[in-house]
Amino acid sequence: MSVHSSPTHARRQMAHRPTGPSFSPRRLRLVRGAFIVLFALLSLRLVALQIIDHSHYAQLSVDQVRHDLTTNALRAGIYDRNGEILAISEPMSLVVADDMQISDPRREALALSGLVKVPVAKLTAMLSKKGRGSGYVVINSHLDLTDGKTVANGNFPGIVVQNSSSRSYPNGTLAESLLGRTNASDVGSTGLEYQYQTSLAGKTGITREFVSSSGVALPSTYSRVITPAKPGVGLELTIDAPLQFVTERVLATQLRAVGGLTGVAMIMDVKTGQILADASLVNTRTPAGVLGPIPAWGTSVGVPGIEQTINNLGFTQAYEPGSVFKVVTFSAALQAGVITPNSVFTIPNSVIVGGRLFHDAENHGLEKLTATQVIAQSSNIGTYEIGLRVGENGILAQVQRLGFGQLTAVNFPGETAGLLVDAANWYASDEVALPIGQVDAVPPIQVLDAFNTVANGGTFVEPSLVRGYVEPNGTMKAASPSVKRQALTPAVAATMNTMLQQVVLDGTGVAAIIPGYKVAGKTGTSNMPYPGKDLLLNGAFDATFVGYAPANNPVLSMIVVVERPQTSIYGGSISAPVFHDVMSYALRHYSIPSTGIIVKPLTGSAASISSDVT
Repeated sequence: MSVHSSPTHARRQMAHRPTGPSFSPRRLRLVRGAFIVLFALLSLRLVALQIIDHSHYAQLSVDQVRHDLTTNALRAGIYDRNGEILAISEPMSLVVADDMQISDPRREALALSGLVKVPVAKLTAMLSKKGRGSGYVVINSHLDLTDGKTVANGNFPGIVVQNSSSRSYPNGTLAESLLGRTNASDVGSTGLEYQYQTSLAGKTGITREFVSSSGVALPSTYSRVITPAKPGVGLELTIDAPLQFVTERVLATQLRAVGGLTGVAMIMDVKTGQILADASLVNTRTPAGVLGPIPAWGTSVGVPGIEQTINNLGFTQAYEPGSVFKVVTFSAALQAGVITPNSVFTIPNSVIVGGRLFHDAENHGLEKLTATQVIAQSSNIGTYEIGLRVGENGILAQVQRLGFGQLTAVNFPGETAGLLVDAANWYASDEVALPIGQVDAVPPIQVLDAFNTVANGGTFVEPSLVRGYVEPNGTMKAASPSVKRQALTPAVAATMNTMLQQVVLDGTGVAAIIPGYKVAGKTGTSNMPYPGKDLLLNGAFDATFVGYAPANNPVLSMIVVVERPQTSIYGGSISAPVFHDVMSYALRHYSIPSTGIIVKPLTGSAASISSDVT
């Protein structure tokens, strides 16, 4: 009898079979394939990292320790016409700390203090900002090069030494309003330092260094100059330092004596247009009033209360010139042939034109004056009658011809072209106001240019302040000569010259007489307008004298403008004496021969210095 298992027994046997994962050949092949793909991917990635992207990651590695530092070029110097230093930069070291990398500020400060010239306590505080610092703390921006080198070689953690420089002005405040100054970043902020920033500063370079995260140079590495810094190109100015000093001192002394607010004095070489002295001063002890304060540098020029202005007022400040503007009217009339020096005019004390009353400065009855006497005595009404003969178009054309209303070739920072009346904005009253210098507002340099044209035989020459450019190797490249143009005929200039000499000999400018020399010039006393209103500022005047010498062979021209003098208001008593003192020095300074005669005021009909008020 055969024995067979029952279904129940078979199911019991099946229930006890292993239930683990199957290791069939197919599944094993799948697992092995997955590992092979994964290995292949890892291999490809390693190939990419080691071969294909090697240079990229190597560069990233290098960039973590490589630092390309900008190195500033040494700022070039500024010199006067004789090579005297007016501004110079000295190489220095800039010491910077990464305060976030300083682990022991006190210890490092003790080691560094003597080298960087900073007291231990202060230096410790500067290095103790870890966790809240900027990572860039300037320890000393003007450290001596020797000490800077010692610091650089000392391997002080977190300390970096870079090239720097220190700008200095050996003559102190001399010509400060002209030169300007540089800011903390050694960038020109005003004056010529600002105007010629690109030339003076040169071009920056790049130096490469390799340092650890603690700021220490890596072993077997050294600094390498990638791009060398290119030194700047210096300026040789037309300014004569000794004459500049005398001009500033005489003007400052007068400004303090008369209580004036500001003073401008400029001297020019008649033939070349080169400006030999340019002074712009402010009296900080005189209230500025409604016109507002005059920005100054904050240091006395040697006369108490008198400082250099930040803006060079000879170029940047326009004013109503008053009677000195009459050179436009008289030269236009001579050029048009409508007057001669001996033309006679019948002149009342006053006239009403366009609803405005105009009068001479001093009351008088009906009088007869020649054209020469009109300008010598600065008669407003006589000038008006001469202007009538020229006409509106003739006067406006002469204003342009003599350079008024146009920026000069100097293009000084902040220079103003002035504000001029034109045909489109002509009022009936301008028939009087313009010929006597009441309507137009111009900077002093334009007034000087006009008179320099007369002195130069009718040739207008653009003013200049830069005589040449000093290359890093010390050689100088001369600046281009000033542009010239014929503005007056030589005959008209010669006649104006003779008439302007009478202003000094027999008119309002007798205080400008220099014994031994013939002087030509013109005074002006102009009432200042109230800002924003059609009114005059009560008691506020600008006093001007402009002229040249020797009048028989002009070499030097000069203008002096004093704003709001208190002791007197007249150009003949306030500004002419400054012209006298400075021009007397200048004539001797340049060994200009005298005329060989003693020049004295004419007697008899000399005008009062107060007759030039407009």
